[in-house]
Amino acid sequence: MEQISKNNTLVAGIDEAGRGPVIGPMVLCAYAIEKNKEKELTQMGVKDSKLLSPKRRESLYPKIEKLSAQITVKHLSAAEIDEMRKRFTLNVIEQKLMIKLIKDMKTTPSEIYIDAADVNAERYGEAFKRAFPKSKIVSKHQADKFYPVVSAASVIAKVQRDQVIEKLAKKIGEDIGSGYPADPKTKKFLRTYYAKNKKFPPFVRESWDTAKKLKKEFSHNKISDFMGK
Repeated sequence: MEQISKNNTLVAGIDEAGRGPVIGPMVLCAYAIEKNKEKELTQMGVKDSKLLSPKRRESLYPKIEKLSAQITVKHLSAAEIDEMRKRFTLNVIEQKLMIKLIKDMKTTPSEIYIDAADVNAERYGEAFKRAFPKSKIVSKHQADKFYPVVSAASVIAKVQRDQVIEKLAKKIGEDIGSGYPADPKTKKFLRTYYAKNKKFPPFVRESWDTAKKLKKEFSHNKISDFMGK
C-alpha cells in the first residue's frame, strides 16, 4: 500500500462479491488509489473479476494491493445477512456497508465510483451524495467493467470470498461448490447435509429461498425419500 501524496486526487471504487450465493459471506471492498496511478491498473490487466480466471485474479491481487492508497473490506456472514434482512432489503444493506467502508478510510476520496445494486443506478447513488457531499459520486450498473478502481475492488472482494469458501469446504470436509443456488454441487451438499443433520451449517443463508424450499421439502418427505432424490 503506497503513501498518499497531498497533491494528488484520491479515487475510490466499491464493489462486492457473493451477493447471490446461499452459502458463505458477502464480501464488500472499497479500493482507493491516487488518480495519476489509475492507468497502471489497466496496464497490469485489471478488469471485472468475472472476466478473469481464478488464477489470474490471485496473481493480480498482491499487485492491486501494493498499488492502493487505502483498502477497506467487510465480510458480512450468512447469519448477519439473515438478521439484517429482517429489517432491510439486500440493496439497502449493501448501500449502508459501502458507505461505511468509505467512512472507515483515513482520507475521503475526491471521486467515488460504485457498482450500483439498485435497478435505478442514480437512485442508488443518492445516499452516497448525501454522505459525501464534497466528493464526485458515480453510481453505475456494471461499473466494474468501466472503471479500473471498481474492477480492482471486485478482484479483492472475489479473491477473499473464494478463499473463505475454500476454507469452509476444507473445514467441513465436503465439496460445497461455489455456494450459488444453481450450482449442482452446492444443491447436493445442502440437501444431504440437511437430511443428515436436520439443520443447515452456520454458513448457510437461511433467509434465501433455496434454503427455505429445502426445509419445506424435507418436512414433507421421509429422510429415505429425501436422500434418494
